[in-house]
Amino acid sequence: MNDSIRHALGHLPRRIATGPWDGGHIQGIALDREHRYLYCSFTTQLVKFDLEGRMIGSVRGLLGHLGCLAFNNRDGRLYGSLEYKQDAIGQGILKNIGSGKRPETAFYIAVFAADKVDRPDMDAERDGIMSTVWLGDVVADHLAWWTQNGQIVRHRHGCSGIDGLSFGPDFGAAPGSKPCLCVAYGIYGDPARTDNDDQVLIQYDTDSWTTLAQPLNQDQMHRSGPKHCRRKYFGRTGNTEWGVQNLEYDAATGYWLLAVYRGKKTAYPNYALYAVDGTKPALLKALQGDPAGRQGAVLSLADAGLCDPQTGLRGWQFPHGSTGLYAMGNGLFYISHPNRIGTHHASDICLYRWTGQPDGPFEPVS
Repeated sequence: MNDSIRHALGHLPRRIATGPWDGGHIQGIALDREHRYLYCSFTTQLVKFDLEGRMIGSVRGLLGHLGCLAFNNRDGRLYGSLEYKQDAIGQGILKNIGSGKRPETAFYIAVFAADKVDRPDMDAERDGIMSTVWLGDVVADHLAWWTQNGQIVRHRHGCSGIDGLSFGPDFGAAPGSKPCLCVAYGIYGDPARTDNDDQVLIQYDTDSWTTLAQPLNQDQMHRSGPKHCRRKYFGRTGNTEWGVQNLEYDAATGYWLLAVYRGKKTAYPNYALYAVDGTKPALLKALQGDPAGRQGAVLSLADAGLCDPQTGLRGWQFPHGSTGLYAMGNGLFYISHPNRIGTHHASDICLYRWTGQPDGPFEPVS
């Protein structure tokens, strides 16, 4: 065990219990290590805890899906994927919170002034703690449609929206390079399609976002955001249900970890966790199964984990991570174990050590 891990273990609880919440199941977690705060998204609300599990503050009032979270140490702000759409997920959220509103389709990055979340039941629209940045590229891919074999096909790349996100260096960049925000598409798991077997990652430089971020108005969605993403990448994993749920860059390995809901196409191994090797640059290749024959910047899976002999795909069947995954950069991770307490949702955030072993990439820290 190296000194950094030994030092961290003396300051980190092995388990943090969130207690029950009514906004929906846990979607993502992030840690402000300097100030020792844990942030959790429960679908329609954000909750801030100290590391003893005491609630510090919460943010309510969202009519959309708040997903994966990432704390940016460079600006002290918390970033989260936020989506509004009219599919089964969007309709289910509105039904769950008893709202009769129907917000228009929109995909944002929510940016929270994390230090200002200091009391329960703060309002996402009115309390001045959250701004949003519009992602026009995602909206365009989600709303795209074309005719194929006489049938209308919708959603370019199978795009259902966004979910996973994390800060880290560009793929193939030198260690210590300036981090960018990487955002993963949600992807419909339709087994009849051939263009939904890649994970799609789009990248942004957030330094200019102070002039782009606008307050949220769910009655009139703004469209202030970057004209285009910095880059769009593709990672071949095979089919998943709803794309990357949690995306996390791990500085210790140089891996971008992709925690997913397992896919249903029998031609693929359908792992629950994949790792993209962040040390390797993307290669321009034809996108397999793309109906327009497009090319894209294709990433490489890490040479680790189980290996499927038929497809050559690698990954793990680790049962956790899709509802929260946080890498400390020294081989330690916090990982969400979701549970229910009556009709409410909760989670135990448990401390793990990375092993990378094929039969189990993490081991609990006891």
